[in-house]
Amino acid sequence: MKKLLLTVFLFATALLHSQTNLLVTSPIADQVIKGNFDPLQFVSSNPVSDHQQIVQYIQNNIQSDSLKAYILKMATFQNRNTGSDTVSSTTGIGAARRWAFSKFEEFSSSAENRLLPSYFQFDQSICAVNQHRNIMAVLPGTNIDLHEVIIIEGHIDSRCESSCDILCQAEGIEDNASGSALVLELARVMSNFSYPNTIVFMLTIGEEQGLYGANAFALYCETNTIPVKAVFNNDVIGGVICGNTSSAPSCPGVNDIDSTQVRIFSYGGFNSQYKQLSRFVKLQYKEELVQHVSVPMLISIMTSEDRSGRSGDHVPFRQKNFASCRFTSANEHGDASNGAGYTDRQHTTDDILGVDTDFNGQIDSFFVDFNYLARNAVINGTAATIAAKGPKKPDFLIHTIFGPGLIIEITDQTQYSTYRVGIRTLTNDWDSVYTITGIIDTIYPIQAANYFVSVASVDAVGMESLFSREINIFDSQVNISELETEDSKPLQLLQNKPNPFDESTIIGVSMIGSINYKKAWISIEDLNGKEIERLKIDLNNEINEVQYEHGFGKSGTFTYSLYVDNQKIESKRMVFAN
Repeated sequence: MKKLLLTVFLFATALLHSQTNLLVTSPIADQVIKGNFDPLQFVSSNPVSDHQQIVQYIQNNIQSDSLKAYILKMATFQNRNTGSDTVSSTTGIGAARRWAFSKFEEFSSSAENRLLPSYFQFDQSICAVNQHRNIMAVLPGTNIDLHEVIIIEGHIDSRCESSCDILCQAEGIEDNASGSALVLELARVMSNFSYPNTIVFMLTIGEEQGLYGANAFALYCETNTIPVKAVFNNDVIGGVICGNTSSAPSCPGVNDIDSTQVRIFSYGGFNSQYKQLSRFVKLQYKEELVQHVSVPMLISIMTSEDRSGRSGDHVPFRQKNFASCRFTSANEHGDASNGAGYTDRQHTTDDILGVDTDFNGQIDSFFVDFNYLARNAVINGTAATIAAKGPKKPDFLIHTIFGPGLIIEITDQTQYSTYRVGIRTLTNDWDSVYTITGIIDTIYPIQAANYFVSVASVDAVGMESLFSREINIFDSQVNISELETEDSKPLQLLQNKPNPFDESTIIGVSMIGSINYKKAWISIEDLNGKEIERLKIDLNNEINEVQYEHGFGKSGTFTYSLYVDNQKIESKRMVFAN
C-alpha cells in the first residue's frame, strides 16, 4: 500500500509540473496547423506573389499609433498575471485575452475571414489556477504539399515583484505589452496576404512563471509532428532606456538611449540551426529592407541564447529542436532581480507607459518608443515573409579545396538553378554571402585558417530558403584528403567566436578521428598565467564547443588552453571588448 501511495503521489506531482489536455479550441485552426485542410478555401481574392511588394506593404502599414493603442489598452487591464481574474470584463488576464481574441477577429474580418482566431488551452497548475489559454490566430498556407509553420509570438502575461501577485498594478508595458502589440500589429498587416507556409500569430501565457504557455504549444507541435520552420519570439522589444541593472549583455550606462539597435538571441555555435535563423533574419533586413528605410537599424546577433541568467519563450521550441530566436531591445530597464536596492522598472509596478512631466494629466515622456517598436515589427515581418514564402533548405558537400577556391556540390533540393553560400569566420554573422549557379560551382572566399560554410536554395522568383547545416573548413590552402592523413593533428583548438566578444564567447575544439581520454577541459587564464575558470569539454564530435561567460563590463586580453588528461595541447588568446 505504501508503494502504491508513493506511486500515486509521484504521478500527481508530475502532473503539477507538466502541461496536459493540449487543445486548439478552433477545430479548423487545429487542422490547418496540422496540414489537414484545403488551401483553396482560404485563397485571397487579390493574391500578391511578389515578395518585395509584400515587404514594402509591411513597412508602409505597420503603424506606431496602432502599437501605442494596443499597449494603452493592455495597461487598462491593470494586472495580466497568469493567475489573475478570468471573470471580470475589465481587469485581469481573462479580460485581456478576450480583448486580444476580439482583435484577431477584427483583423480576420478585414482579411476575408482567412485569419483563424483560436485559443490554445492547456491544463497546468500555475499560481493556483489549473487551466490556461494562449491566444492565437492562424493564417493558412497555400502550399499543402510543402506544409510548414512559422510562429510569431510574444507573451501577454505581466507580473510585479512576486510572480503570483494577482492584485498588484502590473501593467507590464515593456515586459511584455510591447511584444504582444508587435504580434497583434503583424497579424493585422500580414493577414492581407497569403503565404505558401502557414503563419501562427500567438500570445502566450505563463511566461513569467516558467515559459509554460510556450512550452505547452511546443509540446503540442512535437506531439502532432508539426513541421515548425521558424519561431520568432518578441519579448521586451519596445523600450529604449537603460536601467541600473540591465541584464548583460546590454546597456553601456544608466539612462543611455538606444532606439536604433535590436538584439537577436539564439542557441549554439557551430552548425546551430538557431544561429542560422538569426543570420537569416539579419540577411533579409540587409537585402530586402535597409535600402528603403529612413532610420537604419543595427541588428546584433548575440552569442548566448538569452541574457545572462534569463530565459524566454523561444527556449521551449529550441528544446524540441525547432529553429527559434528571440528579439529584444538593445537597452533594458532592469534585470528583474527585485532585491534590496532594486530601482529599475522591470518586474515591478513601475513597468508603465511613461510619466507626466508637466503635470497636465497627460503622459509626455514615454518609456516605450513606438517608432522603434514599429521598426522591430517590420524586421520581424520581413524575415517571416521570406521564410514563409521560401523553398526548403538544401544540403551540400565540399569536394575539394584547391588554392583559394571551394567547390560546392548541392546534394538535396537540387531542382533550383541558383543557391546562396554563407561564409563566416570568427563572428556570429556571415562575412560574405555568395551566389552560385547550378548544383556544382566554385567560390573564392577570403583566406582564413578556419571558417564555416552553409547554403540556401533560391527558387525561380528569387526567394531563398533558410540556410543549411554548416561544414567547417580548416585551411583553404590544404586539400581535404590531406587533413585525413595519420600525420594530421587529431585535435585543434579553434579561435573563439566572436572575438572580440560580448559577455560570452564560444570556444571550439575540432576533432579528426577519435581519441581515447579520461578528461578534457578548457582553462581560461589571465596574461600572468592565473587560472580564472575551468570549463569541462567533451571531445566526441567533429566540432566540440563550450560557452564561456565572463560577464558584462570587462575588457582586456586573456588566454585559453585545451588540456587533455593533464597535458596542455594548445593555447590561444581572446579579447574582452565590453
